[in-house]
Amino acid sequence: MDGDPAVEPELDSFSLILPLPYRAAFILVLGVWAWGVNLHYLYLLKIDVPSLIKYSSRTSSPLPHHQRTYALATTITGPLLISLFFFWILTRGNPSAVLSWDIIPQSYLFLLCLFFLVPYKRLSPHGRFRFLTTLKRVSIGGIAEAQDGKFGDILLADVLTSYSKVLGDLFVSSCMFLSSGKSSTDKPDRGCGGQYIVPIIISIPSMIRLRQCLIEYKRVRDNPQKTAATGWGGQHLANALKYSSAFPVIILSALQRGYDPNKIGLSEPGLFRLWLLTVFLNSFYSFYWDVAKDWDLTLFSPSSSHHSYAPISPSFPSSLSSDPLSPSFHSRHQHPYPYGLRPRTHFHTPQIYYTAIVIDLLLRCTWSLKLSPHLDHWNDLEG
Repeated sequence: MDGDPAVEPELDSFSLILPLPYRAAFILVLGVWAWGVNLHYLYLLKIDVPSLIKYSSRTSSPLPHHQRTYALATTITGPLLISLFFFWILTRGNPSAVLSWDIIPQSYLFLLCLFFLVPYKRLSPHGRFRFLTTLKRVSIGGIAEAQDGKFGDILLADVLTSYSKVLGDLFVSSCMFLSSGKSSTDKPDRGCGGQYIVPIIISIPSMIRLRQCLIEYKRVRDNPQKTAATGWGGQHLANALKYSSAFPVIILSALQRGYDPNKIGLSEPGLFRLWLLTVFLNSFYSFYWDVAKDWDLTLFSPSSSHHSYAPISPSFPSSLSSDPLSPSFHSRHQHPYPYGLRPRTHFHTPQIYYTAIVIDLLLRCTWSLKLSPHLDHWNDLEG
């Protein structure tokens, strides 16, 4: 929008219904619900997530953690729906009204931030305090020792990398709201506050994980009691390389938005091809790491279909023979596990793993929307 009231705002129909501040808020709230669903499903599988992240609740509530998370999600969802309802009533899809009433979605974002900062006693104050203290530690790339909750630090930092674009959206929305002559519900201005501010914000989560990987490498290197399991720390360096590969993508994306041939020294098609190469390497390296390292699956192992399936399960009677000549031994040790998976799995059906692999690949390749002029619009909707 150029500030001329005679010019009709260039807002698409989706942005008239769900402008940028609401899209960012929706993804934040959806993340809380998704965390509750994760806790719930893992609770049904007898996996104690709070113990894994070294979280011990100080409350005497008999409710399991996933139900308390659902209560938290419900509390922040209600005001979002009310805010949306009043926004739709007041704007009725009118572009000028949508720009005028940006105070409504911005107020909800402010209340959402305030909600997490103020430890209201009836809504998991200890959990939110643990979240804030962990966030404070990882925000500078810190990471706890294994016995102090290292897994929780990594988990939160990985969540931040997934929400890096949302963090950029929150800044853009707030910057446009505070800027004279602009509205946070207008078409997103990625240059608000300067050409490189948003790319820097988006890159911060990757910087955090990069520093955590280097800290873990140093711990392994300085440990005098190295074992075959810990190795020399090369895996942490390889993981650091994965997060480093995000920086060229972010930089080249910023250069494409504010393309100036006099400053860059590359043609626009050449810059796009260079971006395409870096985003391809980042996406498929990350996809490989997700499957082979984070999930410990054997999809990329050449001999993955020749291993034997020996699940450790309480359902196996202890009286089963360990004699190789015993029929029970062969029934347990000669049955190959599903292709690309692993001998021991927590989910009963292989389809869950295959579905997760496909979804992960699709999400890693959302950048391909830019390759089609018919789909690039959806890529720019920011969530």
